[in-house]
Amino acid sequence: MRNTCYNKYRNLPVQAKASFWFLVCSFLQKGISILTTPVFTRLLSTGEYGQYNVFSSWMGIITIFVTLNLYAGVYTQGLVKFDKERKVFSSSLQGLTTIMVMGWTAVYLVFREFWNTLFSLSTVQMLAMLVMIWSSTAFSFWAASQRVQYRYKALVIITLIVSFAKPVISIVFILLATDKVTARILALVLTELIGYSGFYIIQMKSGKKFISKKFWKYAVLYNLPLIPHYLSQTVLNSADRIMIKDMVGSVEAGIYSLAYSVSTIMSLFNSALMQTISPWIYQKIRNREIKAIASVAYLSLGIIAVVNLILIVLAPEVIAVFAPYEYHEAIWVIPPVAMSVYFMYSYDLFAKFAFYYEKTNFIMMASVCGAVFNVVLNYLFIKRFGYMAAGYTTLACYIIYAVGHYFFMNKVCNQFCDGEHPYNSKIIIGMTSVFCILGFVFSITYKFVLLRYAIVFVILLIIFLRRDDVKRIRMELQAFKSK
Repeated sequence: MRNTCYNKYRNLPVQAKASFWFLVCSFLQKGISILTTPVFTRLLSTGEYGQYNVFSSWMGIITIFVTLNLYAGVYTQGLVKFDKERKVFSSSLQGLTTIMVMGWTAVYLVFREFWNTLFSLSTVQMLAMLVMIWSSTAFSFWAASQRVQYRYKALVIITLIVSFAKPVISIVFILLATDKVTARILALVLTELIGYSGFYIIQMKSGKKFISKKFWKYAVLYNLPLIPHYLSQTVLNSADRIMIKDMVGSVEAGIYSLAYSVSTIMSLFNSALMQTISPWIYQKIRNREIKAIASVAYLSLGIIAVVNLILIVLAPEVIAVFAPYEYHEAIWVIPPVAMSVYFMYSYDLFAKFAFYYEKTNFIMMASVCGAVFNVVLNYLFIKRFGYMAAGYTTLACYIIYAVGHYFFMNKVCNQFCDGEHPYNSKIIIGMTSVFCILGFVFSITYKFVLLRYAIVFVILLIIFLRRDDVKRIRMELQAFKSK
């Protein structure tokens, strides 16, 4: 059996092997962070945990302004477009990013009291953030170049080493320090500087060009219009924690951050499933086999719904494992945020058409609307109902986000697919309604353990009685995988 699996693996094309290992890298980076959460929730107080997560949220937003996200789509596209000048393209974008980081560092130092007050961070934390932005971006450039060339071995090794080193060094620093939040941040800075700086040197030596007007102009002009989209996505994922910290307090931000982190565990399944079916969907769009997409999309959406319902059912037990009793209130935040993960997946299904036909203005409009609604609703409802309201504003905004992408998908289909639409809105609404109703039903049974598990038993019994249908669905999934 082992030899058979190994031989099958050896005979896979390099593209398939690379895709598998890149997926492993993604799971390692997110998975290790999630698995070490129980350690850090016990080493840090709820307030300290909240402060660290607010730092991380601000870093996600500031990174976009400091780097223009040059390591994202424009870099991958440039590596393909300028394949004969790939090394020069890489070194010049590293150079541009370095100049931008240095420029923003100078701006910060001149007005550091203003920035420290605005972000509620110390000078050491802000400087550490800027260093981390540079080091992580340097690694992202190198990692993207490895992916384009299907070189996965070095990337897997480095990801393994750094992913394990970060929590280990953080634990040591926290145990030795009085300012535990800054200690954790400095541990990450040290790990990234040691682990990632070498890739900056490698690409600069290889390309031998720090400045290139041609490539700088191309990269900036390509990415500038996408900044609202990148910023909107980050705001949608981060604004709630920042606003809770400023409007309520660090303790509440810590509790909410834990619930958000636990809930988005299931986004790993989103990524894994979407990476599996994305090439197939694009192929169907290209071949104008639009109707063929529906069955696989409904099936994958059903899988995501079930996975998130399992998390909602087990929320009290999961929180008890992940953190001490001070975080118990986090159980009430998990249902709406876990439901948001479902809508994250659904909007990605809908947005495929806008991406394929390069209608990025539609993507930007949906993203900006979702982010603006998130900030406004957070301000209104956190003030009135407390920090837990942020979970429901997040859910509401992802629903708006998904509906917006569904609307724009239909517009794209009308324009490019002869009016043929891939999904039946009644089926989508039906599946989504059942999922949301069950999610809310389970959330109100958290104080009644026997009732909660009785409902689970009834659902499992229904599945058992309809096992022939379950087998048929499993066969359909296996048939899709073999295509």
